[in-house]
Amino acid sequence: MATNLHTDSGLGIGELVSGIVHDAQELISQQFTLAKQEIKEDFRKTRDAMTILALAGGVLFVGALLLGLTLVHLVAWLAPTWELWHCYAVVTAGVLAIGTLLGYLGVQRFRSFNVLPNQTAKALEENLEWKTKPT
Repeated sequence: MATNLHTDSGLGIGELVSGIVHDAQELISQQFTLAKQEIKEDFRKTRDAMTILALAGGVLFVGALLLGLTLVHLVAWLAPTWELWHCYAVVTAGVLAIGTLLGYLGVQRFRSFNVLPNQTAKALEENLEWKTKPT
């Protein structure tokens, strides 16, 4: 009675290990691509927020200049010409209010997203750790 218990699955252990390593390398490559895409998206959001903050800074600078002129006219007001000072004060208050609003909107834009992609970075770190120290 001939019993041939040798079963051939077609793949050796070396080929299986090679396939696992290839799959792990492909996964890491895909995660790097995902991280790169997330960083591009976050950079765009950062650029948009910085644009609003730069605009706010410009408006606040103009407001500071007008405030200085207002103070000059305040001194002139002390020598009873207060109508001119009043006009400058109203304009300055309006410019500073707009600048403050733009600054607030820029800060809120920054708070609405995370500059660093947490989930992708963590998954990539785990995969790199697995590749360097397989258990």
